[in-house]
This record gives sequence, structure tokens and C-alpha cells, in this order.
Amino acid sequence: MQNDVILSMRKISKAFPGVQALQDVDFTLRKGEIHALMGENGAGKSTLIKVLTGVYEKDAGRIDLAGVREDIVIKSPQEAQELGISTVYQEITLCPNLTVAENMYIGREKDTLVHWKQMVRQSGGILENLGIPARPKQQLASCSLAVQQMVAIARAIDMDCKVLILDEPTSSLDEKEVAMIFDLMRDLKARGVGILFVTHFLEQVYKVSDRITVLRNGELVGEYKTEDLPQVELVARMIGKKLDDLSVIHRKEISYDNGGTTAYEAADLSSDACPNPFSFRISKGEVNGFTGLLGSGRSECVRAIFGADKVSSGKVAVQGKPARIHKPKDAMKNGIGYLPEDRKVDGIIDDLSVRENIILALQVMRGFFKPYSRAEAEAFADEYIKALDIKTASADTPLKSLSGGNQQKVILARWLLTHPQYLILDEPTRGIDIGTKVEIQKLVLKLAQEGVSITFISSEIEEMLRTCSRLIVMRDRNIVGELRGSEITQDNVMQTIAKGAE
Repeated sequence: MQNDVILSMRKISKAFPGVQALQDVDFTLRKGEIHALMGENGAGKSTLIKVLTGVYEKDAGRIDLAGVREDIVIKSPQEAQELGISTVYQEITLCPNLTVAENMYIGREKDTLVHWKQMVRQSGGILENLGIPARPKQQLASCSLAVQQMVAIARAIDMDCKVLILDEPTSSLDEKEVAMIFDLMRDLKARGVGILFVTHFLEQVYKVSDRITVLRNGELVGEYKTEDLPQVELVARMIGKKLDDLSVIHRKEISYDNGGTTAYEAADLSSDACPNPFSFRISKGEVNGFTGLLGSGRSECVRAIFGADKVSSGKVAVQGKPARIHKPKDAMKNGIGYLPEDRKVDGIIDDLSVRENIILALQVMRGFFKPYSRAEAEAFADEYIKALDIKTASADTPLKSLSGGNQQKVILARWLLTHPQYLILDEPTRGIDIGTKVEIQKLVLKLAQEGVSITFISSEIEEMLRTCSRLIVMRDRNIVGELRGSEITQDNVMQTIAKGAE
């Protein structure tokens, strides 16, 4: 191996029944490098990482690690960790009820540092050395998500990590928290750690990475220096066709809020999670959005609308008629669908098949004592698998086997099958590839043209600007402004949020 190469993966192949997940893929990581692994959902990124970390056994190819025997076979995540390969995932896998120090050393009983005073002293030194704003005796739950991610990274580094895999570490963080993670990544890079960085935020790739490897359909597209690959070209390589910097979606196409038929209206609505009453209306065929910084209350508002949290006050009208919506089934009976912010917790049932997940909402509305026949269920599933281009070996495939983007499409299919009059989409494109994001945004506009009212929420303000004709601006769980048409700009959003503090 070259002197600066820490990790070399050559001709890696991996197949599952009916799917060739990887085919002759190469990947090279150098010492002191931040290397972005990019590709659409289903491109093979997760499979490559799982081969590297011993979750999956490769079918063919070789893995060489600097300072270790060549052509290694990694049989388990524990063995990968012993070889100096550590992974920090999007979902923090630490124990929030324990202290920071305990989380850094849990599961390492065979080490000598198992005594409380030793753990506190040693972890304190590591936290200080890495500039992490946390105290050893502090309960992890009291730390921000960014600091929790940093603690997970510190734990990995303290275990003699040579290769650090960061899988979507910033997906739930705000701008300041992302900057904290990036500072730590740059520090580790300067110390010689090789970092494999997976993200769907293109802007972040260009802020922090040195090189980019692109996968598509389980095959290697190429490896590039970040400075030599313009963002538009990166998108083109990821999706396999030219894409004019996402300009395929134009807000001039959106003109649905015409003050016509009111699809849904709430007056002084509040819930246990959203105690500040708010009033809201949406017209037929309108696309509007709730926007604001993380924690502003946007998700709490739509959960109150859907009855996902206990409603404590307020009046609701659907299609101009009074309605009682105190639980999700009430909302569904009134033609309201809801794609939740956290699909893994509130959306998918991963052990069930694609077909079973698609028909779930429709079956709930009909009642479980009146099940659909297998033929009816298959017809429903096949229709929407085709309509949304869901990439799955079959309708019987367990949902957990699908990529994140395809799981999101399955949840969309579930609600579209109920033919909703009002559809709430909370972070529908979080953690999915750029091509699927564009597909979902186009679908939103198409549904609106067909008369469906849609509330669209995204942490990426550019998505809101492209899709919404009206924005409800929130701060500190209060509505502080409303923007329409040409008023909808990023500057106006931020100014409205700032004025809300006055």
C-alpha cells in the first residue's frame, strides 16, 4: 500500500437474493483525509460500509488496512473496531441515562479503565483534548444532539481508531451544531485520522471533504478531488443524467392559494406538545409550509393538526364543516394523511413487507376485522410500487431491506392509497438522495395541481422556496409571520424569525 493510504478496498462485490448490491467497487481512504461517499439511496453506500465493518461478508474483492495483514476478512463489527475501524451512525447509539464518561467506556470492561475515578479523569482529558463542550459527570441526555454525536466520535477515537466512518452525523443538527461537528472532523483530520463521510447535504460535502467517491446502482462511478468536481456535475454523476442544479422545479408553477375553498381550518388549536394556541387554514390545492429553526414548534403544530399528540383546545373545520380530530384515526376519516418527521420511529414497521406497509393506513380505516384479500393488497401495492418507482425485489420484501429513500416512498404510497384531501409531509426528503428529493418535490406539485392540499416541512429552506406558495414562520413555538408569493425568500424568512424575538 502507498504510504498515505490507510484503507484500500478493491473489486468489492456483494449480492442479495434478486439484487446485486455491489459490483467490483473500489474505495481508497488516505491518512488525514475527509472522504465523502456519495450516491442515491440504493447506490450501495450502506452495503459498502457494512462490508467494511463486518456486518456483511463480501462475496468477492479484497480489503487492505495499513499496519494490518493484507487482504483481511472482517467478520463482525467488534472485529472491525479491534482493527481500528469505528462507525458513528445518524441515530446516536449511546445511553442517554448514563453520564458522558460512562458512555465513553461502556462495554469495555476488559480494559483497565473501568473504575469511576479513572473513567472521569481519562474521559475529561479526551473531551478537553478534542475541544468537546461536555463534562464527564454530565448526563448524556442533558447534552445537545451535536455534543452527543461528538461524544460518540470521542469514544471511537479513544479506541485507537484509524478509520472513522460518519454516517449522516449532521442530519438532525442546526447550522451552529453542524459547524461544531465540522471543527471536530478537521481536528481529527489534522491528527491523521482517515474519515469516511456519508451525507445527503451537498453543501456540507464541499465545506469539509477532500475527495469524493460516487456510487450508482452498486457500481463505482469514480473518485474525484472535491475542488475538481462542481456540484452540478456531482449531481449528474449520482443520478446518471444531467440536472440543471435542481432548477427543474420552478416556483412560478405554484399558484394554488387562490383564496378559494378552505380544505382545513383550525382556530386556537393546541396540544400537550404544542401548548401555545395557533390558528391556521389551508385552501384546496395549496402547498404551504411551516418553517423556522429546529425546535421552533413546526412539527408540533402539524402533529396537533393530525391528532398525533393529545389535543387540549381549539376548533377544527374540514371542508367548511366542524370536525372533531382528537386522534390520528379521526384525521384519517376526515381525509388527512401525515408523513411523520421520524420515519423510523413513527412511520415504518420494518419487519413487515412493502405490501403490508403500503396498505396499512387503508386497512386501519376499513378495520382489521375486514381485511383486504391478498389479491386486493397485491394490486394496491403493485400500483404504487410502479407509480412511485419504488426499488424493491418484490412487494413481499421486508421494508427494512430497502434504502431510506425507498422506505420514504413506501410511506408516501401508504397515504396516497387513502386518496387524502389534505396531506402533511414533515421532512419528507430528510436523509434521502438528491434524485429522490426532486421526485418527491415534483410529486408534491402534481398532487396540488390535482386539488390535494399539502403542508410541506423541510429543514432545507431551498426546498421550501421551490415548493411552497405560502410559508408560516415560527419561533419559540409561536407563529411570528406569514410570507406569500414573491415575499418567500431566505432573507425574508430569517428576518421574520429575527423580528419574532423582538
